[in-house]
Amino acid sequence: MNNEALAPEPNPSGDSNPSSDLQDLPQSAGPLDHDSPIFLVGMMGAGKTTIGKALARVLHREFIDLDHELEARCGVRIPVIFEIEGEQGFRKRECQVLDDCTVRPNLVMATGGGAVLAEENRRALQSRGIVIYLRASVEELFRRTSRDRNRPLLATPDPKATLRSLLEMREPLYASVADVVVDTGTTPVHHLVAHIIEQLRQVDKAIDRSAQSRPGNSSASMRADFAASHTEENKPCTP
Repeated sequence: MNNEALAPEPNPSGDSNPSSDLQDLPQSAGPLDHDSPIFLVGMMGAGKTTIGKALARVLHREFIDLDHELEARCGVRIPVIFEIEGEQGFRKRECQVLDDCTVRPNLVMATGGGAVLAEENRRALQSRGIVIYLRASVEELFRRTSRDRNRPLLATPDPKATLRSLLEMREPLYASVADVVVDTGTTPVHHLVAHIIEQLRQVDKAIDRSAQSRPGNSSASMRADFAASHTEENKPCTP
């Protein structure tokens, strides 16, 4: 594992679209010599979406943001899922989507900050692909998430204290699944991506090629289940 301090370009939300410095990405990097999926874990605001998109672009792979995929399947934003089903319901949906997506080859996937809380998710991430933990300080996480209103867990009187508590609880879980660890700070995205690719080329890991998604966790099945679980007048998504 490598703990060298590197980070994406600062941006308000931390996980927004890549910044303009992506024009400096190492275009000649080319694909890896394997199709094992790559999973990014870390706290909200660690830059998983920004870095994941950039990494997928350079490696010529599909990119998925697990939270966005969950929203697409349910037909509503994450705060609405929390409002209707609570965090427990949200975590159940998250497990279903993660199970379905982690079996895809040639994928770069940014997970939600709490995806590692479920043991079944940690097993899937560890056994089905290469895991990169993007690590950041509480101060940096707060700076990147302070203006983002799409984070239900931070809707508290003291979001910085909430971030600190969440990080203390989740740090051991992120570390336990990681094959590569990168500290984030102020380094531009293209430098970080080049560094990660170097690390990926050195990872020698056996991947579970026999893993299959459970049928009920498919996109169509999940959308139908979510729609059917609510009354007609409070049905938030369109099947």
